[in-house]
Amino acid sequence: MATMTSYAPGSFCWNELVTTDAASAKSFYSSLFGWNTTDQEVEPGNYYTNIDIGGKSVAALYGMNKAQLERGVPPHWNLSVSVENVDETAAKVASLGGTVVLPPFDVMDLGRLAIIQDPTGAKLCLWQPGSHIGATLTGENGAFCWWELQTHDIEKAKAFYTGLFGWVAGGSDQYVEWLNNGTSIGGLLKIQPEWGDGNVPPNWQSYVMVESVDDSAAKAVELGGKILMPPMDIPGTGRFAVLADPQGAVFSIYKRA
Repeated sequence: MATMTSYAPGSFCWNELVTTDAASAKSFYSSLFGWNTTDQEVEPGNYYTNIDIGGKSVAALYGMNKAQLERGVPPHWNLSVSVENVDETAAKVASLGGTVVLPPFDVMDLGRLAIIQDPTGAKLCLWQPGSHIGATLTGENGAFCWWELQTHDIEKAKAFYTGLFGWVAGGSDQYVEWLNNGTSIGGLLKIQPEWGDGNVPPNWQSYVMVESVDDSAAKAVELGGKILMPPMDIPGTGRFAVLADPQGAVFSIYKRA
């Protein structure tokens, strides 16, 4: 269990679900993980839902706006990395081969945000904290515990993220481990041809810790979700599964060995 009061720059700090059906998503995840949800009206008829466990912030979700729906944006989980200065970090992206999808802007007094795309195609958010640091609970059942880049070009991804955040790429050829100032924060894995329909796009995957991977996967199906990769063991590490919620947003669940 980790109660967070701040994040070191370069750390994963926040997960946010962007969905086509906020009401359904709230019901699904609350039943699956025991999340509590609190709606905040940001404009007439438009709500931002904060998610907590025991009063400690875990994540958030919101329904897509009309423009996103018209573009056919698929439901997905956004992932944010905490940075000291979002403008300075975003300014480095192009020189490293990436793209700034959404330039830095203020989110009220909460912080400053930008969305980027790495050279392999995966998108990620940059977050400069104001009054909102990100999740205040991580690494406990029902909270996010691990983050992983899945891509087709490992070397290109290594060069980009080490240059952008100063991460060190450790681990092995089979599984790269991201280190931020010596702390293990996530992983990097090459997309395999047999995954899904063979057309899995580069993406950042987030893992939620659970008491039982098998039970949670079965419950997700009962609630209308899908199992994309059935429960399996990572020798000496733990057990995981890849799931999709009823709207199609993909996430993973994990139990330490």
